[in-house]
This record gives sequence, C-alpha cells and structure tokens, in this order.
Amino acid sequence: MTRQVQRNGPTENAAKRALTEALRDRVRIDGGAEITPESRVDALAEAWWSEINDGAKSPGTLRAYRDRLDRQVKPSLGSLRVRELSTGVVDRHLKAVRERHGVAVTKLVRTVLSGMCGLALRHDALDRNPVRDAPRLSGTPKKDPVALIAPQARQLRALLTYDDVAVRRDIPDLVSAMFATGLRIGEVCALGWDDVDLEAGTVRTAGMVVRERGKGLKIRRDQSSKVKGRRLRLPTWAVEMLRRRRPQDTTSEPLVFPAAKGGLRDPSNTQADLKEALIASGYEWVTSHVFRKTVASMMDEAGLSSRAAADQLGHAKPSMTSDRYYGRAIVDTGAADVLEDLG
Repeated sequence: MTRQVQRNGPTENAAKRALTEALRDRVRIDGGAEITPESRVDALAEAWWSEINDGAKSPGTLRAYRDRLDRQVKPSLGSLRVRELSTGVVDRHLKAVRERHGVAVTKLVRTVLSGMCGLALRHDALDRNPVRDAPRLSGTPKKDPVALIAPQARQLRALLTYDDVAVRRDIPDLVSAMFATGLRIGEVCALGWDDVDLEAGTVRTAGMVVRERGKGLKIRRDQSSKVKGRRLRLPTWAVEMLRRRRPQDTTSEPLVFPAAKGGLRDPSNTQADLKEALIASGYEWVTSHVFRKTVASMMDEAGLSSRAAADQLGHAKPSMTSDRYYGRAIVDTGAADVLEDLG
C-alpha cells in the first residue's frame, strides 16, 4: 500500500528535514523489519503470538493468551498503528477491560500487551514500553488459606462413598488419592500403574493431563509444566485403596484413574463432577485446592518444615523468601505418617 507522507516547516529545507526524519522513523534502521511504527497492532499481536507459540509455554497459558488477544486486544486496539500505543491508550483500554471483565482478565491483558510492546521495542518500532508506565492493578485482598481438619476430611471421604453418582464417576478414590498425596487433579489423572509401587508404598508423579487446542488431552511432562517430578510415600490406607482397585492386567488400562470409557480423564470435567459431589455432601465451600491446603496444614501442625511441604506438593520454593530450588526428590517427607489420620 502506497501512502502519501507530508511534513511542514517554516522553510523549504526545514520541511524537507522534517519529512526525511518522518520517513526514517517510519522504518527506523531496518527497512525490512517485520514490525515498524506504521504496522497495525493486530499484525504486532500475531507476530508476538508466533514468537511465544514456538516457545515452552504450557497449553493452558497459551490458551489464555490467545483468548485475550482475540477477545480484548485485537477487537479494540487492532486497527491502531504501533506508534499510537501510548501509555494513555493502554491505560484507558485496561480500565475498560476491568469494568467489563474484572481484575483477573485485565492482568492477563496487561501481560499480553506488555509482551507485544516488548517485541515492538526490539524491532525499534517503539522507543519504550508504554505498558510499564500504566498504573498497576490492585484486586481484592487474598483470603487466608482454607483447609479441612482431619475429622472433616474423614467425614467427607465417607460421605462420597454413599453418593451413587460420585461412585459411578470414580470420585471417592480420586479424592482419597488427592488427600493422600496433595497432588493436583491433573497430576492424579496422569498417574499410571507404572508410577505406583505398592510394595514400597510410593507413587511417582512427573506429569499433568492438559488439553491442547486442536489436539485433545495429553500428559505434559516437560520443564515448562508446573509439575515437578518426585516420588512420594503413601499412607497405608491409600496403599490399600490402590491395591484394591489395581486390575490384574494393567496393560489393558495403564491409568490409575482413567475416563469412564478408558483413556485420559479430562481434569476440567473431573472438576465439575467433583464440585457436584461436594455440593451434594454439604461441603460446597470446598474446592480441589483445599485438599492440597489440608495436606500442607496437617504437615505444618505436625511440626514438619515448609521445605518438606514444598517437596510434598511440588512447589518450586517453600515461601517467598526461601531459596529458589525444586526437584529435591525427597521420598519420605513425613506426610505419609501424618496423613494416616485420614484413613
């Protein structure tokens, strides 16, 4: 597309200089750069997406970023030129997104816009990242962690066994596995019988079931996943539960908690089934994350260290002030003895 460019000046030479500078700024140093100040924001968005899509982001993160591009960024800002991405434009856009969609979505949009502007900066299409100067978002204060006490956990496990729908959906044993290990739903759904050693009373985890857009369910095991490989010792009641449900031939169904028709179990669908079962049992305020907090709370009350709890739950760091490390591979963190009380 050919565009007419003009600049004014008090003299002919001044106007020529202004025009020369304007043409220079349009293409900057690299005339063949993919992104220039005159590029449209939607082109910048797709260039940034191509860059991160070839990286090591998890499917969930990529899905969230793509949704923000398609739903908030491109519809509102896509027709602008890159040079028009000022701090004021970004600030007004973020405020509008917050009013319509809330703080959580707005923070993701801010992250996406910051990444896009960072790419434009590397292409010399922007002099600075305007997102950095936009006001920070503040949400509601975080609530204190909520956990179950041992009697509540035992009662919940018992109530689930009386729920015919929950039993049919294989919820009771799955909940027991989460209480016994502190694993996330995606991690439990990824467990195979090859990961379980009933003689040693341990379970190995190093993956999580995720859904990739256009590809379906898969077990993600690479380093970009938040799952840290570790082997954990189980309380005896969990070993007995696994021994009871273990099939004679694990080659026909290698997964510990498969879908109803076999194969990988969808964590999102399992979350919905679990929520329904929790409401029916009178524990509607409980989520799957409360199970992990229960494990951590019981370890803390028993005097076990935060580092041991981080190993049990697979956290990269025990606290904000702890050293950054993970994968310490402690088999016996002490959780198995503490969690015996849930049996």
